[in-house]
Amino acid sequence: MNRKNFLSSVLAIGTSIPIMSNSRRFNAGDHGLLPESPAFGVPISLPDPLPLRIPAYLVPGDTIAITCPAGFITLKEIQPSVQLIESWGFKIRVGDTVGKRDFTFGGADAERAADMQQMLDDPSIKAILCARGGYGAVHIIDRLDFNGLSRYPKWIIGFSDITVILCHLHRQLNMASIHSKMCNSFPDDWSKAEPIQAQSILSIRLALTGEKMHYDIPPHEKNKAGSAEGPLVGGNLKTIETLAGTHSDIITADKILFVEDTGEYLYSIDRMFWHLERTGKLSSLKGLIIGGFKVKPDDPGEEFGRTLYDIVLDRVKPYDYPVCFDFPVGHQKNNFALKVGMPHTLSVQAGQVKLMEKSGL
Repeated sequence: MNRKNFLSSVLAIGTSIPIMSNSRRFNAGDHGLLPESPAFGVPISLPDPLPLRIPAYLVPGDTIAITCPAGFITLKEIQPSVQLIESWGFKIRVGDTVGKRDFTFGGADAERAADMQQMLDDPSIKAILCARGGYGAVHIIDRLDFNGLSRYPKWIIGFSDITVILCHLHRQLNMASIHSKMCNSFPDDWSKAEPIQAQSILSIRLALTGEKMHYDIPPHEKNKAGSAEGPLVGGNLKTIETLAGTHSDIITADKILFVEDTGEYLYSIDRMFWHLERTGKLSSLKGLIIGGFKVKPDDPGEEFGRTLYDIVLDRVKPYDYPVCFDFPVGHQKNNFALKVGMPHTLSVQAGQVKLMEKSGL
């Protein structure tokens, strides 16, 4: 993607958008039944989902807590994020797991779960910012009690391995969350940050304070044109694959799915897209957004012979929904905030791509 041509704006959208249908079809992870797909079974009706729950947007003086549900990070390393967020007018509460380390993890499983649980239950905390991804959220997700979060909804913020938590919130509570950069992505010196990096970090503030997210990006020659409307779901592709069949497995029917990944071989990406198809996650989508993919080079003599674009387009060939490539989300500097679970519209046209959060909610 040509960063110089990237245009990002976050607007209040006043246009009238038709109300989306509440109808749902069977999707992988629902009761262990066969998924809907032209090749893998027939549609199965399901009850309507839980009503969408949107946490209150933040105002100056609200508290954002920082915790490490996955990988470790030091107190010194989070200081740039603390200072910037405080300059936005918010208070910061640093969790007990910041500075702790159990090899790759931000403390032992019990410590990470206890820190997150305290924040979920505390009504004075209005948002929880995960300090970094890495690995480990899957160790604690089933230890957490979300009754407190149900009583006191708050924004959970993160990406990469934090996809585990975001998907769980969507599947179990239908609660909106924010997929975005975390503390380890904030620059040490804000004055020296690249414009695209600064814009993507500032998008977190805009998402937290209730701005309607609106992204215009340049078209890609491999895109599939079309328009779509539905809740936005997704995250790290490998993590989504590992959640299949669990209580955190996302339902993608009638939704716009976004995926990103890093450090994977092309054959592994191909396998993951086959998994999406075989579990029914591609068949009933409204639209598909392909974010950043940092592909690991093939080993000599083991060339896969297909590009990322080949892999995706081959899997979605039977379907007529829009597909957008190179969206600015993922393990990269242009990783803009997305409100997971919120209704969006996606327009993929020859001259431009637009992703807009639906207004009126």
